[in-house]
Amino acid sequence: MTTVSDYRPENSANCQVVLISGGSRGLGLGLAKELLSEGHRVASFSRRPSAEVRSLLVDWPDGFRFVDGDMADAECLAALVNTVENTLGPITALVNNAGDVDEAVLARQPIDHIDRLITVNLRGTLLLTRQVLRGMMIRRYGRIVNISSIVSGSGYKGTAAYSATKGGIDAMTRALARELGPRNITVNSVAPGYMQTEMTARMNPKHLDQIVRRTPLGRAGRVEDVVPVISFLLSPGASFISGQTIRIDGGLSA
Repeated sequence: MTTVSDYRPENSANCQVVLISGGSRGLGLGLAKELLSEGHRVASFSRRPSAEVRSLLVDWPDGFRFVDGDMADAECLAALVNTVENTLGPITALVNNAGDVDEAVLARQPIDHIDRLITVNLRGTLLLTRQVLRGMMIRRYGRIVNISSIVSGSGYKGTAAYSATKGGIDAMTRALARELGPRNITVNSVAPGYMQTEMTARMNPKHLDQIVRRTPLGRAGRVEDVVPVISFLLSPGASFISGQTIRIDGGLSA
């Protein structure tokens, strides 16, 4: 008979119910595809589904769910967590992937843009994690991976507000690792370098080109460079890794 103290994900140690924020494109979408192929059940959300998400709903009718949601809406986050758990089962893993980016010199950056970064990237991540943690703490099991950024530890022009939110996420990771370790919940951050995604496509091309030239591996990151690391952190093999920020940046921060 399984008790709360020895709870493990349903069916096997390798099966998780994973909630991914911002899962309609880019890294979140790539991660959803990988986790589904590994046998996990996956739910993702964003403000609207993409064509790729609609395809996943057709291809994985029993294993994938998509919910409309906004990281800036606290009531929405609570409702979507309930929806996921009522359809797929208890959430055993959370990937905080949703985020916004706004490249601007701070002195000229509009206040509403700064507020949006803080609300979505930091406040939303805190509130979603808070909501998911309640079940994890009762069951004494959980895996949390926060998607940070190389800018949380390295300074880059035009990213002050964005960097502040990612630095906050890394600080949250360390604090929660200590807070939740006794409950068998691990918390880690993954900090990619600049990647070829729709979000970074909005950045200054000259800035991106300079970064690529300074990167020892000579290119921007790809989704497939990051997904295996996240998958590992959700696996049984990473059960003794917590409170870490893992950089995946092609050697740029070396």
